[in-house]
Amino acid sequence: MSGLYSALSTSVSALQAQSLAVQVAGKNLANVNSTSYSRENVIYGSGATVVTPDGAESVGVTATVEQIRDALLDKQVMTESALSSYYTTIQAAYQRAQAGLGENLSATGSTSSSSSATSDTGVGAALDDFFNAFQTFAANPTDTGGRQALLASASILTGRLQQSDQSLAQAQTDLNTQIASNVSSANTLLQNIADLNSQIGRVEVNNPGSAVDLRDQREQALEQLAALMPVNAVADASGQVQVTALDSGGNPVVLVNLGTVQASVAFDGTNVTAGTPPTTLSLASGSIQGALDARNGAIQTIRGQLDNLADQLVTSVNNIYDPSGTTGDFFAASGTTAGTISLASGLTAANVKASNGGAAGDNTVALAIANLATQPFSTSGTPPDQIDGTLSSYYASSVTEFGQALNTVNSNVTNQTSIETLVRSQRDTVSGVNLDEEMANLMKYQRAFQASSRVFQTVDSLLDLVVNQLSTTTS
Repeated sequence: MSGLYSALSTSVSALQAQSLAVQVAGKNLANVNSTSYSRENVIYGSGATVVTPDGAESVGVTATVEQIRDALLDKQVMTESALSSYYTTIQAAYQRAQAGLGENLSATGSTSSSSSATSDTGVGAALDDFFNAFQTFAANPTDTGGRQALLASASILTGRLQQSDQSLAQAQTDLNTQIASNVSSANTLLQNIADLNSQIGRVEVNNPGSAVDLRDQREQALEQLAALMPVNAVADASGQVQVTALDSGGNPVVLVNLGTVQASVAFDGTNVTAGTPPTTLSLASGSIQGALDARNGAIQTIRGQLDNLADQLVTSVNNIYDPSGTTGDFFAASGTTAGTISLASGLTAANVKASNGGAAGDNTVALAIANLATQPFSTSGTPPDQIDGTLSSYYASSVTEFGQALNTVNSNVTNQTSIETLVRSQRDTVSGVNLDEEMANLMKYQRAFQASSRVFQTVDSLLDLVVNQLSTTTS
């Protein structure tokens, strides 16, 4: 009898084990398209052995669920995700800045017009039109139409410089807003990770590794955080993780320690900091650093170059237009940046000068200003100029430099996307759900459950025979 009861107990444990396996296979199949899900597997083990009057007997089979993860691949995914986010953030910022410049940059970093290296709606074209208008004015200083065309061209040039500067400034402002939003999201994720740590610690007190769903959620939160800023997550014996970032000296700053957010992240307008007192973080990747580098990199560079261009243009034209400083400037002397350049107050088509007090047909001033189009400047001259080369070539070089920066980041995005895809594919081979494999497992578990059920029915029939039918025959 004890043997039959032992067999019955064994078949019950087998039914429970196979039932759990069917549930796990079903859960895997349900999450076949979930990118944040890690495949689960059932581990079978021999049950405990007990000593009975009839000898040692096994209590059956045990089944536990384990999550199939590779910590190294998870870390690599976080690293590559941070780099991808970094480059795509810079790419998006540079593309917005390109639109603000009004130039159509080609993939090689040059602009759409091969002759002037500028588009028809950009500063370069307006600069050419400005000097052409002065050339026309010099050819016929008394022509009213030429005077009006000159002021119109000058107004268009100043307007495009101002618009370009405003667009680039707005791009930088938008990046500041994006950084602040990303920092807020990072703090939310840090709190989520801390909360998940606490839950995992409670669930896994007596059963390590059992909180598989919570671990999936935490890994997803860590990867989302890594896309914002690079972090390092190290798990302890309780299954909880400590999350750290590096400061400017390369030292780790603890952001999350077990179930507590140790240091929140902040943005002071210049640097990203964490903790109290604030410690500047060194972020080598992630969208936050991407926005910072885009704001302070090529966008700020071309804004400075536009300021240099405007300063050189205003100074050079005014020096020719009013060499004595007594008869009035062409450009407002106070507007020496791209954002502030403007025509002098009171300048009209009727009073624009072709010469400095010469006869009606004198064109010396107009011709000298027109010749500025081909005059080379040098920052190493005496006194030093604001630019190197001609005004048009300096602008074309500046735009080409920006185009090359955009081209470089486009290439980086393409390469990094391929790397991240490869790493994620490698992780999917380990942690991802294979539809064919799970369907095969489901059939195997189904057959095992049916077999265990048949054993249970057989033992139950034997017990019925012994308890009911044999006792009746004996009596």
